[in-house]
Amino acid sequence: MIDVTVNAPEVVAEVRALFERYEQALIDRDIDVLDATFWDSPHTVRYALHEHGYGFAAIHAHRVARPPGPGFKGGRIRLEILTLGRDLATVNLEFEVRGRDLVGRQSQTWVRFPELGWKVVAAHVSTTSELPRPR
Repeated sequence: MIDVTVNAPEVVAEVRALFERYEQALIDRDIDVLDATFWDSPHTVRYALHEHGYGFAAIHAHRVARPPGPGFKGGRIRLEILTLGRDLATVNLEFEVRGRDLVGRQSQTWVRFPELGWKVVAAHVSTTSELPRPR
């Protein structure tokens, strides 16, 4: 039988800590941490505003080529973490887009691999103007 226990507190805490580490690495442009967060596989996918990263190598290449400067994330609107069992999680973040009347959305699918630990296997970042920006 597969364990699909929803949001075991210790698993949520693990994933939250890894997500926050990743978010800080985005701010710091810490390529080593960003790369270590993602599964090193040709099957990993990351869609971003100016990227369709199919495979770890393409995701890494985009990170290295990204020009320095502040990111576009402003304040957080909502963070949702869902864990199912001990080895699968999703993280979804809504955020303000700095300097624009847009809402940003970020999603990640995390898997805990026996030899590797937690890794992001799929991610997506987009913006929308269809939702009202919180005031």
